[in-house]
Amino acid sequence: MQATIRDRSALGEALDRVGDRWTLLLVEAMLEGARRFGDLQEAVPGIAPNVLSQRLRHLERETLVVARPYSRRPPRFTYELTESGAELAGALRLLADWGARQSEHVDSLRHDDCGTTLEARWWCPSCEAVVDEGDATDAQMV
Repeated sequence: MQATIRDRSALGEALDRVGDRWTLLLVEAMLEGARRFGDLQEAVPGIAPNVLSQRLRHLERETLVVARPYSRRPPRFTYELTESGAELAGALRLLADWGARQSEHVDSLRHDDCGTTLEARWWCPSCEAVVDEGDATDAQMV
């Protein structure tokens, strides 16, 4: 049975667009700027060329990445995050923080100035207050 729009969640929508390991790692690799295909292969060890091509096409269809030609013969491109794609940086940091806390082999993000482990907090810009999870409501699809 197919889910209707009203049955969908915000997380479900996000996962449909970027919900696999390779896609998230590619987004992370492009956070610092445009990359060529070979650069992305180096930045994401273990990704097969056909999988890389497939994920890049998917990210283009989702308008999270734009491909810009730099050579006509042979056709070659640089890949760069769109504004919407760059907005994933915060979500990736949250996932990386969670991963670091679950691992003995990876350190959490730290403040460069003092070395303190960083904490992510939800913030209400209207009230200018930190919001606890118990005080937040999931957005519903319309």
